[in-house]
Amino acid sequence: MKNSLPKLRAALLFLLALLLPALRVAAQVATTEEPEMADALRQNGKIYVVVAVIAVVLAGLLFFLISLDRKLTRLEKEVQE
Repeated sequence: MKNSLPKLRAALLFLLALLLPALRVAAQVATTEEPEMADALRQNGKIYVVVAVIAVVLAGLLFFLISLDRKLTRLEKEVQE
């Protein structure tokens, strides 16, 4: 468990580094021109579904990475013993 915290921090920083450029581009697009698809999704209330699906997928990936790290840590301890 002691070794998983730095790895988790590294994974979160990597995820953040991947998301920051996308968020910056999204903010620039929102201030200039908005695509018609976004307006249609927003009017129908489906934009929240899109955001929820993206959040679930990212949460699933994060959960998978954490569980994989724990399994690898356990296997490394077994090999060392």
